[in-house]
Amino acid sequence: MARKLIKYSLMIPGPTPIPTRVLSAMNHDMIGHRGPLFSAVMKEVMEGLRWAYETKNDIFIYPSSGTGGMEVAVVNMFSPQDKVIVLNIGNFGARFVKICKAYGVEVNDVKFERGKPADPKVLEAELKKGPVKAVLMQQNETSTGVLNDVEALAKTVRANQPEALIIVDAVSGMMAAPLKTDEWDLDVVVSGSQKAFMVPPGVSAVSISKRAWKAYENSKCSKHYWDLGLMKEEAPKGHTYTTPPESLIFGMREGLAMLKEEGKENVYARHQHNRDLVRAACRALGLNLLADDSHASPAVTAIFAPDGLDGEKIRAMMRDEFNVEVAPGQSELKGKIFRIGHLGYIDSLDIIGAFAALEVLLKRMGAKTNFGAGVKAAMELL
Repeated sequence: MARKLIKYSLMIPGPTPIPTRVLSAMNHDMIGHRGPLFSAVMKEVMEGLRWAYETKNDIFIYPSSGTGGMEVAVVNMFSPQDKVIVLNIGNFGARFVKICKAYGVEVNDVKFERGKPADPKVLEAELKKGPVKAVLMQQNETSTGVLNDVEALAKTVRANQPEALIIVDAVSGMMAAPLKTDEWDLDVVVSGSQKAFMVPPGVSAVSISKRAWKAYENSKCSKHYWDLGLMKEEAPKGHTYTTPPESLIFGMREGLAMLKEEGKENVYARHQHNRDLVRAACRALGLNLLADDSHASPAVTAIFAPDGLDGEKIRAMMRDEFNVEVAPGQSELKGKIFRIGHLGYIDSLDIIGAFAALEVLLKRMGAKTNFGAGVKAAMELL
């Protein structure tokens, strides 16, 4: 019997599919990471990241996941007993809370209902209670499919506590939605390679403002690998403090080149279009969405499982029967929702194919849905 050909479809919010151009660029001989050839590549990548971040600030590249970049922000800005506000709208807001507490930072964990963004009015009320060192937030909360209004939140901080640091986890939001680091006066911004940059996991980039450098000088949190000062000594030479992941850096250079060729506004429009396709298909099919349209993520959509079905079972059967990988609910949403990623190297036909599989699966499972309507609605948007 002939062996079945398996084509795997990755529809999660990271890691995302990798373009052939990026894969080819990564297939590169190793070269001296302290020599002039690689230094030129690193400098090119750092300038490309400044373009993506819309900043003139320092940017450093760490061999790490996005969580490593989040920890960079905490250990370099704070001392034990510093008071901070974390705007917690999901699993990664909760992760900022955990990192801060691990280093003895006093956290005001301002938790919002899952599926809702952070409210600037709530933030203003918290800021009026007393001085804080910083406000930490997500640009895009991957676990709930919610996009925060970072610009409005940043304006609220500046209007109430002008010298407080604004720290943004933009790992899943960078290049999927606008983020203007300098214009919005953001102090520390973190991104990751495995999302809209279309590169495998393993690189985290962190931008640092002048205000943040002043905070660094007074920080007493223990650090070594994450120490920004060590990176600052090496970056002008096109070096990192530790050995860089050369293959990923070659990939980052190519991923950034592709994004520049497409054009920033076109990249944002593509992500918004993907979001709209998914949401139109869900509604036509009769599936409920966690986030409202007004703050829906352009990177990932959180979808409630139909009544009587478990989100984890849907996810497992999508993978096992159709080779389509979708993401699970996390923490208190586990089993209640599943998530479809639509950022990076994902196009409209990838989304339609995933929904065709989902519709067939739900029909097999006995769900009461409008069979065929989701794919039809997505096609009509095209």
